[in-house]
Amino acid sequence: MTHVSIQRLVEIMARLRDPQTGCEWDTVQTFATIAPYTIEEAYEVADAIQRGDMAELKDELGDLLLQVVFHSRMAEEAGDFSLQDVIDAISAKMERRHPHIFQGAEAGGHHLWEQIKAEERDRKGASSAMDGVALGLPALLRAEKLQKRAARTGFDWHDPGDARAKVEEELAEVEAAGDDTREEEIGDLLFAVVNWARKLGYDPEAALRAGNAKFERRFRAMEAIAGEAFATLDLDAQEALWQRVKAEE
Repeated sequence: MTHVSIQRLVEIMARLRDPQTGCEWDTVQTFATIAPYTIEEAYEVADAIQRGDMAELKDELGDLLLQVVFHSRMAEEAGDFSLQDVIDAISAKMERRHPHIFQGAEAGGHHLWEQIKAEERDRKGASSAMDGVALGLPALLRAEKLQKRAARTGFDWHDPGDARAKVEEELAEVEAAGDDTREEEIGDLLFAVVNWARKLGYDPEAALRAGNAKFERRFRAMEAIAGEAFATLDLDAQEALWQRVKAEE
């Protein structure tokens, strides 16, 4: 196995954060100000993977690694933990969650992984099955995770038909809602659609990404056909273009 050292990157970050000789921007950052960049870099990694761009993926993984080093450096300055502590913690966690690989236990795979995670939450004093589902997750992904946690307790629809009926119920409530409650009801509808997708065995996040990509692809094709005149067309003409593009796919 190739030995990998990130000491150079660690030293670069330490220099950038130096109060006397460091970078003016880097020295004033906090966990809160850096967190949005961390999320953004993770999405850019996912984007490079989806596009199959390995050169871009290499760069984006570097940017994401920098985020880990940045947060770790700030924590070390505060006396909380170091990058080495982060590496040691994740190494111990991976070995602990794979006892069938590292400790000679009987094979268990993903089921054993989830069981160990649940035991870890119990040891941390979790009071609810909902504990530990990060608030910072994208809403669609967080909805799915909340539903999966609920399902482990038995609070789940038995089949996709029940979940579909819930979607119809929530849609009716959106249509019947007043201005003061419609946003809340739309949230309930989206939550129900995520649940239906989950029960059908589909990843709602992946499904929506594919839907986004399809819309963008078709919209760009419409623009290419109409040129600069596209924005001046009435809706009927734009819809005709949409149907043409759709038929040609």
